[in-house]
Amino acid sequence: MSISELVIKYLAEIKNIRRYSDNTIKSYKTDLDEFSNYCQKNGKTELLLINEKIIKSYLMLLSEKSLDKKSIARKLAAIRSTFKYAFQNDLINENPVSFVSNPKSHRKLPEVVSTNNILEIYKIAEESEEKPELIKVVFELLYGCALRVSELCDLKYSSVDFNKSQLRVTGKGDKMRIVPIGEKSLEILNKYIIKNPIISYNDYLIRTKKNDKLYPRLVHRMINKYLTKVSDIKKKSPHILRHSAATHMLDNGADLRAVKEILGHENLSTTQIYTHVSIERLKSTYKKSHPKS
Repeated sequence: MSISELVIKYLAEIKNIRRYSDNTIKSYKTDLDEFSNYCQKNGKTELLLINEKIIKSYLMLLSEKSLDKKSIARKLAAIRSTFKYAFQNDLINENPVSFVSNPKSHRKLPEVVSTNNILEIYKIAEESEEKPELIKVVFELLYGCALRVSELCDLKYSSVDFNKSQLRVTGKGDKMRIVPIGEKSLEILNKYIIKNPIISYNDYLIRTKKNDKLYPRLVHRMINKYLTKVSDIKKKSPHILRHSAATHMLDNGADLRAVKEILGHENLSTTQIYTHVSIERLKSTYKKSHPKS
């Protein structure tokens, strides 16, 4: 079997069996096609010819191109999972990636915005927007329920249980989780629905001003526009609101495992990054306010 055939086979696996998101599949395809092309240019078309040496030389090439370590680690992760799949399905006798280490990198702590920043955005939206309820409900669900952008866009009216104050969210890999909705979030959501009536339970919950399905690029533009007005953080993406929600929950004493369930993380280690953010915030507060600091 050739490397290009393995890539096709593995992409079909993560799409049809593991049910990865479209964005993840697209990212894997880009990374694996690049590696496949590199192998072919170096005369390593067949899987049996691809060894640890060729993989390390590819990583070296990426490093020489000044690609950051995080991107190299992502590309290696795609290669690693592909060859693990090949080994587990007896397509190869040995896994050439087994002893290839990830590039060491210092993990950056995610930036966060304050609740006051978000409240300030609501005021700005009320003063400048024709339909401020759209801006407010997008911010409120991304922050109040710690949703991913794709999860927000895919919400339907049937996803909301108003009696139990819960939201049924479909996350990565089509995994469903239940997320609580706070009173303030419900209030903003109800005001949005009153001005944007739902006809069917299968209607998308949040829609554009033209009543179409909300799409990620629009959400990104919206979040960037309003975060720029109230904050000087470098990265002004919707995911910042999810980071902020997790950090603020832990700041206020939330259990780490509970936060993990709300965020829909598969591993607790992914959620633990926010404990480091909270500690850094605590240190910062101490230095600014304690007379002995």
